[in-house]
Amino acid sequence: MSIDTSAIYSAPASATGQTASTAKNTLDSQAFLNLLVAQLANQDPSSPMDTNDLMAQTTQLATMEQLTELTATSREGFALQMRMAAAGLVGQQVTYTDAEGETQTGIVSSVSYKTAVPTVMVGDTEVSLDAVATVTTPGTPPETTPETPETPPETPAPSA
Repeated sequence: MSIDTSAIYSAPASATGQTASTAKNTLDSQAFLNLLVAQLANQDPSSPMDTNDLMAQTTQLATMEQLTELTATSREGFALQMRMAAAGLVGQQVTYTDAEGETQTGIVSSVSYKTAVPTVMVGDTEVSLDAVATVTTPGTPPETTPETPETPPETPAPSA
């Protein structure tokens, strides 16, 4: 049984006769329930909906709601991880690229959570967390490759 969803995508006319300019691209759970109720209310009594179809649609609704909840939980978890990462940078020396393309280095003095991506204050500059390239402990010398010490040539063992 096919379902006509055009009524869901069309916006109702306003009092001035104009329609809304934005159309909804996805069905939410309320629209899904409205479709299911309309389908049940308008079914042919002599040929009712198959119970397997009804169970499949109900299962799809439950799955969609769980996926929506899982997505929201994942977003919240990621946001919390970014906040924790930003807070861990306070007192650390960071390197970032500024607006002119120059590499800058400084110590993080504070963190701001006023935007979706936390920002850190490096001196007088607000730097987005995703712009931070490296993090080091202040006073740590630049990383160098350790030199391999020369091994003296082996001397033969005295023979007896």
